[in-house]
Amino acid sequence: VQLQASGGGLVQPGGSLRLSCAASGSGFSNNVMGWYRQAPGKQRELVTLITSGGTTTYADSVKGRFTISRDNAKNTVYLQMNSLKPEDTAVYLCAAKQSLAARWIYWGQGTLVTVSS
Repeated sequence: VQLQASGGGLVQPGGSLRLSCAASGSGFSNNVMGWYRQAPGKQRELVTLITSGGTTTYADSVKGRFTISRDNAKNTVYLQMNSLKPEDTAVYLCAAKQSLAARWIYWGQGTLVTVSS
């Protein structure tokens, strides 16, 4: 599975961005898909994930502002980010694994999101 993330950019505080992660290879619909982020000087953190059945989880810091979704027909997972804050500035990476209990083994290259006025 190869993952290609896109959609990052510069946005003002309070603004919105939509990230996309296109997957190639087989088995997309069966995979758990997730978005991580890594800010400068900080550890990588799991922002959100979505299971093959559509169950989602979110980090407390983004609940109510971010929404993950997937389109299995397009082999794509999305991250809609609203009410962005400067502390959301980070490189966002998409990832995939075969089950909730498995390790994240597939990673995209990341897309930079900068929230600044």
